[in-house]
Amino acid sequence: MKKLSARRRHPLAAVVVLLFALAATGGLYAAFAPATKAQADDTSQSLAIDEGKKLYAVGCASCHGTGGQGTSDGPSLVGVGSAAVDFQVGTGRMPAATSEGPQVVKKKNIYSQAEIDQLAAYIASLGAGPTVPTSAQYGPEGADIAKGGELFRTNCAQCHNFTGKGGALTKGKFAPDLEGVDPKHIYEAMQTGPQNMPSFPDTTLSEQNKKDVIAYLNAVNSDETNNPGGLELGGLGPVTEGLFAWIFGLGALIAVAVWVAARTAKAKKS
Repeated sequence: MKKLSARRRHPLAAVVVLLFALAATGGLYAAFAPATKAQADDTSQSLAIDEGKKLYAVGCASCHGTGGQGTSDGPSLVGVGSAAVDFQVGTGRMPAATSEGPQVVKKKNIYSQAEIDQLAAYIASLGAGPTVPTSAQYGPEGADIAKGGELFRTNCAQCHNFTGKGGALTKGKFAPDLEGVDPKHIYEAMQTGPQNMPSFPDTTLSEQNKKDVIAYLNAVNSDETNNPGGLELGGLGPVTEGLFAWIFGLGALIAVAVWVAARTAKAKKS
């Protein structure tokens, strides 16, 4: 007992006890802190879903149904994912001003980004679907502009024109102009295929492919882009250029022919 009591009174005994206590505290924190953080994240997500459900009941349920199951005035939202909500609401297409007309057009949105995130969280809770992309997914870092141009001309130019200026479709529908569109919304449109547009999931266009397409659109629509061919005629491609040649080129030839004929007839008379 005397030996044990002597060890307790040793000058280093307090230091050893302190180090042991610190190690035990660190171990307990490492064991329980992740669970606490996960619980906080779950609580935050639950609150976002609850708030999104309230927003949905006010602004969306009349067309899409109280549980997102869809009605005669709006499609089902089960399984569309948060990306579809971020695109449709973020571009002002939803809520739609009217169900009439060939397609819903872009307009000023009425929700803040925080409210859009809450709506997206609620819709995502109804069924799994494409998620909102991160800036790393649609940002220019690591993008191949040349590859993006090839992919865009192959998959998108038929409707959007080869520089993304948009174009007319059937029955009053149209492919919108992509100049100035948020890269995130372009990525989400490729993910979800809104309205007349087909979807391009990762099995069709990979994440890198989508990044390349967005980089190409940013390049061709940049104010710094030089047009080596001269006047771009709106960048609308062969239709506009052909019309220009038909009206002005052929028109000039006809004018010259008329002038020559008139001069010839006058010469013959004299």
